[in-house]
Amino acid sequence: MTPFSCTFTAQPDHIDRMGHVNNAVWVQWMEALATAHWEAVAAPEHQAAYVWLVVRHEIDYRGNIREGESTEATTWVEAPPEGARFERRYEFRNAAGKVIVKARTQWAMLDLATERVMRVPKDVSARFLA
Repeated sequence: MTPFSCTFTAQPDHIDRMGHVNNAVWVQWMEALATAHWEAVAAPEHQAAYVWLVVRHEIDYRGNIREGESTEATTWVEAPPEGARFERRYEFRNAAGKVIVKARTQWAMLDLATERVMRVPKDVSARFLA
């Protein structure tokens, strides 16, 4: 498992009527974090050949942040893929270090040449499980 982290800061367009980050924004940040992790770790030839599609999200909201506040976001893959599916985990922490959003997402790999879902090759998953 190789964790990957980055920081997100709540902008005015991220804020809902309650004055904090909208739930849909957390999902966008999960996708951005997963994409950044893929681009940082995956081999260039894998990035050119494959793309990931979300098949399931499970999210626990335990807190929130407001405009101008930041969250430290971390993602990782704990286990080898099951066929075409890879489960990714996420934690978002506030400035005090408290986990405010925790999530799991199942992603399926798509072969760009055939546009079909495919089994995740071992050389792809190995980079995320090291």
